[in-house]
Amino acid sequence: MDLHYLTVILLGIVEGLTEFLPVSSTGHLILASELLGYDASTWAMFNVVIQLGAILAVVVLYWRTFWAVGMGLLRREPVSWRFLRNLLLAFVPAAVIGLALHDYIEILLGSPKVVAWALIVGGVAILVVERAVKEQRFHGIADIPTVRALGVGFIQCLAMVPGVSRSGATIMGALLLGVERRTAAEFSFFLAIPTMLGATALELLKKGDQITGGAVGWGSIALGFVVSFVVALLVIRWFVGLVSKHGFAPFAWYRIVAGVAALIWLSAR
Repeated sequence: MDLHYLTVILLGIVEGLTEFLPVSSTGHLILASELLGYDASTWAMFNVVIQLGAILAVVVLYWRTFWAVGMGLLRREPVSWRFLRNLLLAFVPAAVIGLALHDYIEILLGSPKVVAWALIVGGVAILVVERAVKEQRFHGIADIPTVRALGVGFIQCLAMVPGVSRSGATIMGALLLGVERRTAAEFSFFLAIPTMLGATALELLKKGDQITGGAVGWGSIALGFVVSFVVALLVIRWFVGLVSKHGFAPFAWYRIVAGVAALIWLSAR
């Protein structure tokens, strides 16, 4: 197989594996570009767009939830409106701050050492939160109070630093604000939909010409999309079952080990 398509498949696997785990998909894609030695800027648009494959996996796995909420909205059921309200509230901070800081975020995306340090610090933070959280009062997304849903949205903005992890930030933020583990994970999954759709739309508006005129075309993006979708389907169910029983500590230790290994490798080059 052509090396180009091997890279496409590998990046699709990395995206599908890491998008919903608290380990940072963007950070792993940046480190993968360093490890494989390819031009990260050439693949920047590809890395953003294939995230939609992982997002589609959430829609497929939780279609009954979305259907129930949609029907509830039509029937004006309060629980469905609270569900939608909390997702929108949590999305707004990332939309506003992401637009304001877009150029600065792009600068950080070029720094693998930032990723390595963020992996380590984030891993330590997860361990601290796991020990600190005792009371979990909210057992449904619709049950989360408005101020706390907005708080999760602001905490999600920490993930604009590559390596922090969007899912990790939102899940840990939700836990700190009293949300039960499984609900925190699913809130993170659902919040990814508007967040990643917005990020992809922004990238397409700014750099859409790179797809037709660049080295990575629509065929490569389609393949990466499918790979990330299939892998994410497998990962999401496994992840929810794992954290419901064992918590997030295994991912914290993985982050710390991966971050230290990345720093050693980057310093030795």
